[in-house]
Amino acid sequence: MTFTGQSLIAGQPVAGAGKTTNGFNPATNEPLEPAYTLLTEDQLKTATAAAKEAFPSFSSLDPEAHASFLEAIADNIEAIGDELITRAGQETGLPAARLQGERARTTGQLRLFAGVVRQGDFRGVRIDPALPDRSPLPRADIRQRQIPLGPVAVFGASNFPLAFSTAGGDTASALAAGCPVVFKAHNAHPGTSELVGHAVTKAVRDAGLHPGVFSLIYGPGASIGQALVADPAIKAVGFTGSQAAGIALMKTAAARPEPIPVYAEMSSLNPVFVFQGALEGSAEDIDALAQQYVASVTGSSGQLCTSPSLLFAPAGEAGDKLATAVGRAIAACPGQTMLTEGIASSWNAGTEALGSADGVALIGQGTPGPTRNAPAPTIFGTGVDQFVSNHVLHEEIFGAASLVIRYNSTADLLQAAARIEGQLTASLQLTEADYPAAAPLIPVLEQKVGRILVNGWPTGVEVGHAMVHGGPFPATSDSRTTSVGTLAIKRFLRPVAYQNLPQELLPEALQDANPWHLNRRIDGEVVPAAEKAEAVGATKHY
Repeated sequence: MTFTGQSLIAGQPVAGAGKTTNGFNPATNEPLEPAYTLLTEDQLKTATAAAKEAFPSFSSLDPEAHASFLEAIADNIEAIGDELITRAGQETGLPAARLQGERARTTGQLRLFAGVVRQGDFRGVRIDPALPDRSPLPRADIRQRQIPLGPVAVFGASNFPLAFSTAGGDTASALAAGCPVVFKAHNAHPGTSELVGHAVTKAVRDAGLHPGVFSLIYGPGASIGQALVADPAIKAVGFTGSQAAGIALMKTAAARPEPIPVYAEMSSLNPVFVFQGALEGSAEDIDALAQQYVASVTGSSGQLCTSPSLLFAPAGEAGDKLATAVGRAIAACPGQTMLTEGIASSWNAGTEALGSADGVALIGQGTPGPTRNAPAPTIFGTGVDQFVSNHVLHEEIFGAASLVIRYNSTADLLQAAARIEGQLTASLQLTEADYPAAAPLIPVLEQKVGRILVNGWPTGVEVGHAMVHGGPFPATSDSRTTSVGTLAIKRFLRPVAYQNLPQELLPEALQDANPWHLNRRIDGEVVPAAEKAEAVGATKHY
């Protein structure tokens, strides 16, 4: 494809009237062509107005047409072929294998949401049939369903140019909910975004949908992003990025005449708690544990939201052996090219601050990579008292760096866990003998994280029905939600009740005939779609 360097607004290329920006090859810091023109705030309104116009028809799409549309996006992304992997690699420095896996995750979650749309439980149909003879008062016929919120603003993430980008999880779940999307491309990978943007636009056109269902915009990150969130046509926001940027969007959304929800996934340290039993095996077992930890820290140059930045290990001989093994493992790791020069610079500043903190010592360090912006991965060590008392040790370093914290007792772990802010994950490495020590930690962690793992590592997030990729602030802006998995669709829905509406005026999802073949909760009991419509009348009497 010939890159245009332009936004895609309601299916049409639009040259920005503002400045221009280029993607950069982070291995060399050289700019990539073409330059992308940036929209002004006035031009942005064309995209949000088109999304508002598209909402009535898109939000009421029948399930089969809706699901087929999502599948067509996936098909179109795959049809781009190697050009997508090549461009994404040029703009991010990520290896082809990682990007191929990310493309598969992107198309897989689109198809997963297509299945959710066909199955239909997300519509949350509840029917309380009328009880005209109930004493002492009759009951009206009351029916409820979940409806889409309206147009959604989605921001591309720096570290996932596909899976959390143009057609990634936030876009897929918003479209699945029936919400048009105005997507703000991350300026670090504009070409990748354009390729996928054309794939989505083609699916919109081929399905005969209103073109405002999807727009791809380029603009100055701060100003155009704030203007997008402030636009009255936008009814919700999906964001993955830094804590500072996420909080800035939250403030803008809250200050609107009509406040809207911002679902922001921001920072996380993802602590790992190693118990004594996990270190009582052979030297080879301890080496394997150290290598698994280091692999989780250094994968994708540590630029994963679930990278383990903290590892708690017991004091004493067994913990000493683990720390030594970690030092050996990290020493064998070369640096990998980071996503941007700015991210590499922030990593350098963060590790310098951490290494200079009182009571922190270097456990081990790898070697710098062969390209620019590929610093040597580093692991530090400290004690639990220093960790509890020094806030610097709690600050996220985005990249391949981690801190090993030595503890003396379960009480130490409980104190440290209580001190930790909200996180995406917490992991426990243990054996059955450690269950009594681990048990009191579980309820503490439930209040701190969205996902608890045993004998696993937090990187490698499964996209499915039970996954939670969220957590208390500052991991996310809303601990009740997830940005990964089918439950992510709930972020962009709200309930509406319909009282005493005649069948002719009810939406299809609530009609007695059940033309969309949905599972429904009738008078409090789940009635499968396969059962006859007469089930609506089979009510309890009080």
